[in-house]
Order: sequence, then structure tokens, then C-alpha cells
Amino acid sequence: MTLDEATKPTTLERVIKWREAHVNDRQFTLVLAFFVGFFAAVSAAMLHFMIHEIQVLLRAGFRAESFNWLYLLFPVVGVFITHLIIKYIVRDDISHGITRVLYAIATKRSKLKRHNTWSSVVASAVTIGFGGSVGAEAPIVLTGSAIGSNLGQLFKLDSKTLMLLVGCGASAAIAGIFKAPIAGLVFTLEVLMVDLTMGSLLPILISSVTATCFSYLFAGSSPLFDYHMDEAWELVRVPPTILLGIGCGFISLYFMRLMTWCENGFSKLSSHPYLKILFGGMMLSTLIFFFPALYGEGYDSLRIFIDGNGPEDWNKLLSQSLFAGHGEFLVLYVGMVILTKVFATSATNGSGGCGGTFAPSLFIGGFMGFFFARVWNINSLGVVVPEKNFTLLGMAGVMAGVMHAPLTGIFLIAELTGGYALFLPLMIVSVCAYLTISIFEPHSIYAMRLARQGKLLTHHTDRSVLTLMNMDSVIEKDYTAVSPDLELGKLVHVISRSLKEYTPVCDDAGCLLGEIDITRLRHVIFRTELYRKFTVRQIMTEPMALLGVNDPMEDIMQVFERTGARTLPVTDIDGVLVGYISRTRLYSVYRQLVADLSED
Repeated sequence: MTLDEATKPTTLERVIKWREAHVNDRQFTLVLAFFVGFFAAVSAAMLHFMIHEIQVLLRAGFRAESFNWLYLLFPVVGVFITHLIIKYIVRDDISHGITRVLYAIATKRSKLKRHNTWSSVVASAVTIGFGGSVGAEAPIVLTGSAIGSNLGQLFKLDSKTLMLLVGCGASAAIAGIFKAPIAGLVFTLEVLMVDLTMGSLLPILISSVTATCFSYLFAGSSPLFDYHMDEAWELVRVPPTILLGIGCGFISLYFMRLMTWCENGFSKLSSHPYLKILFGGMMLSTLIFFFPALYGEGYDSLRIFIDGNGPEDWNKLLSQSLFAGHGEFLVLYVGMVILTKVFATSATNGSGGCGGTFAPSLFIGGFMGFFFARVWNINSLGVVVPEKNFTLLGMAGVMAGVMHAPLTGIFLIAELTGGYALFLPLMIVSVCAYLTISIFEPHSIYAMRLARQGKLLTHHTDRSVLTLMNMDSVIEKDYTAVSPDLELGKLVHVISRSLKEYTPVCDDAGCLLGEIDITRLRHVIFRTELYRKFTVRQIMTEPMALLGVNDPMEDIMQVFERTGARTLPVTDIDGVLVGYISRTRLYSVYRQLVADLSED
């Protein structure tokens, strides 16, 4: 290869150069938003197709009037295959998709890996198709966000635009998988906490609408649930609606706390992956054997309540189980499914499967709404409440509680069913559920892991800026350390050649012992007769405070405010000096990020 060939720009570089010369950033972002929406819709269609085909293949010939022993086998096989795919093909952790997106926004400037554009689709299709009791939404959100992130990285866009494209991908994923563009937009604002400005609204809308249109093209125009309102909502149903909302709040708390407890338990088996697969797979298989409604996403079970009109339809839920033909146990069965769904979801993900908690929250909410309505009507507690309506209300309530996203719950259920006549009760249930769980848990199931680590991006601009700031952007590693046994005369020589206002004192291992405060040397620095009488150890002082290399920026800012220091040292966990942070640089980076986030 000649020198001219080596220096010749690539096709991509020529395209980027042409784009920069003829298309401004805002226009180009709109173009990319369209393609993000298209690719997210394609990914959602592919995932649903693979899940459906796997389930049809595996469950062909199952008897509806009795139990099926193969339920004890399929989930274990699915988790094992998923484990092999992740270990030998993906070679990366792809669990907790939406949490991973939040982490990328907060700490990695919205950069997601290339394999995230396909790996979650393949792994979750196998997991759910073989019976994993999780949802496909979180993997698709990760996929859509990764598509947006990688398109932005391909064209070398800045971190703020990358964040917007990640939001476009997430909204397109939700819009595409549910055919709900408004819910996709609201989900991005509430769950991913991407601020709504005039500059971000249009790209997110374009992605959502594009994904929805292509989803109609791929899957037809019928909604996910064939809902028809038989009884209009009445004002006299406000009390049971409020009670359902409060109940959904407590069920959401149960879901989150038990999920966390189970995940912690499975994490203790991380050093024994095949034991974890066996234990979690058998736990999942056993639950599905007794309660086949737990198989996969569970939307088919929800359709029985939403489309059905009475016990004859509702009792279909008991098919393929030990309760088949015993409609008198329907309420008991539904209650047991509500309690065991969390264990099934935790066992799926904890044992090595790939899936999200989006669908499980809808599933538990729908079953909770039906359970509440049946118990209410059986006991004749005043006004009769329609079971199918309360199934939808429960779905919105638990989603609002688990995700801390009441608007997403309201608009998603309304768009999923075309049930806009339920808008008022949807708002009542969602708000009551959100207010109830907020008393006990301030963060959503996706955000609470990051919140505990101080890595959560929020709608508060100052906190978001501190989260986006990283140690590398503010730390200064250009320093000259001195030994504690160095004589005063040699110290003066070192100080005269240094351009920094700080001189650390370190031992041979690099551990910080103290600092030299130049202002305290004025009375001896010009007395040459003292140069051999004093050493650094005798005149060094303790730092006003020590910063840890892993300290959150919010804590670092508070330390500067409390001490009034101009510079502070940063050490690692062994006490080794890493560098210094100056108040001037800290506030300079902070102001610049505030300005960047404030621009439309």
C-alpha cells in the first residue's frame, strides 16, 4: 500500500465530511431518529416472531384439559441455551437491559456496545420462547437504545446527541412493541429521565411514530388486546378504584423487594454457574408446571380476562394445569399466580436467562385487578365493578408503582386497548399506586441499583451534571511529590521549580503522608542557616480533607463547600496518591456541563 492510499479518506469519512458541510446537526439528528425508529421496529418484529415460533413448536400437541410434564423440562433447557449463547458468543453481561441503558447515560456518555444491537434479541427470544417468565420489552429497549447510540458513534456525534438518540431508541422500542407512540415518548421522559426540550421532543416523536407505523406494517393494525368496553366507568366506583390503586402500590413494593432479595440470593451462586442454572431452572419449571399461566410473557393469559365476558371464558386460564376443569378454584389460582410470578421472574433472570420486568409488572397488575374485582363482586361490597376494566386498571397501577412512571402506565394501557374512556380511573389508580410505593421506595426498579451507587441521572439539572461528571475530567495528575526525609534546602529548590500550588509528601510506596503549605514556610524559607536543620517531616501538615478515587461528585462538591479548600488530594483505597482536584477546575467543568444540558 502506498502512502497516498494509506492517507486517502475512507467512504465513511467522506460522508461525514459532506454531512458536516451540507447538513446541520439538528437536521441530521432528525434523519437518524427516523432510522432508529425503523430499525427498532424491525428488531421488535423479529423478537416477537422468534418467540412465537419457538412457543408454537414446543407446545404443539399440549392437552388443554390436563397438565403437561414437558413444562418441567423446557424452561431449564431454555436457560441453559441462553447461558451458552451469552458465555461463548456474546461474552458480556446483557442482563437488566433498561438499567444498563440508564448506566450508559449516567456514566459512559450514552455509549453502548455494538453487540447490544442484536445480542438481547437472540438471548431473550430463546429464554422467553422456552418458557422464561420474563418480558421482551427491556431487551428491545436495550436494543433500540444501542441502535441509536451506535449510529451516533458511527457519525462521531457529541455525547449530548448520543443521549438523545439513546432516548429515541428506547421510545421507538416501546412504541414499536406495543404500537403506542405516546407511551414510548412518555416512557423515555419518565423512566430514562431524558429531559423534554424543543430540541429533544421532535426526534423522539419521529422515532416513536416511525416505529409504530412500521409495526402496523409488520404485524397488522390490531391492538395487543381486543378490548371492548361493556360498562362505562361511573363516579360511584371511585372508592374501589382508589383501593385498587393502593393495593397495586403494595403489590409493587412486594414485587421490588422480593425481586431484589431473590437476585441477591442468586448472585451468591455466581461462582457456580451450572448449579445456579439447575437450581433456578428447576424452580422456574416447577412453578410453570403448577401454574402454566407463568409460561413466557403471559399476555395470552391476560387476554382471557380482557377479552372474556364471564366464568366460562375466565376458566380457560386453568387449562393445561392441575386445576383444569375446576372453575371453583379460579380466584385461588389467580391469587397464587400473583404471589409466585415474582419468584418465576427472579428464577429466570437469576439462573442466567435474559428478559425484563416490564411484562411481569403488566402481568401481575392485570391479575391483581381481576383478583380485586372478583373478590369485590363475590362478596357484594356495594357497587359491582367490571372485571375486564379492573384488569386494565391493575396493569396501569402496578406498572406505575414498579417503574415510578404513572404517565407511562396511563398512556400505555389507553393506547394498548383503545380504552380512552378509562382515562380518569387509569389516572386515579396510577397516582394512588405511585404515591403509595413512594412512601417506601423512592426509585423505580430500574433506577434503585444505580441510585445506591450514586450513578443515577435525574431530572434535577444540578444532580444530573454531578452524575455526568467523572473523575478523569477534573483530576490533575501532574504533581511533584517529595520524601518526608528531604531537607528544607532541597525542598525550597523543588518548590521554586514547581508550577503547582500543592506539594504532596509521599513515602516510597506513593502513599500520601501530608502536604507542604507554602504560606506557613514564609518565616523560614529565606533563612538559609535553617536549610539543613529541618526536614519535610517536621514542617508538613495534614490535608484539609481526603477524597477517594470512587467518591461521587456530589460528595466531592460538598467536601469543598465544607472545608473551603482550594485544592484537595485524591487517593485510592490503599492511600496511594492519585492526583489533585482544584476548586477552580471542578466548577469550570460543572458550569460547562450545565450550559450543555441547558441548550435546546
